[in-house]
Amino acid sequence: MQVAKQQVASMLQKLPDDCSLEDIQYHLYVIEKIKNGVARTETEGAVSQQNAEARLAKWIRE
Repeated sequence: MQVAKQQVASMLQKLPDDCSLEDIQYHLYVIEKIKNGVARTETEGAVSQQNAEARLAKWIRE
């Protein structure tokens, strides 16, 4: 796992030169949400696509 400073440097290199501070904040937010989601999946497990669809079918009527 890269340290935070390396992740930010890598992200900044991929963004266009004319990006705004808001663009940078958004990308940092997304990276953090993905990191938290992966960590949560590793500790709590995940639901398969088929299981998720079965659960949603109870709520959604087509």
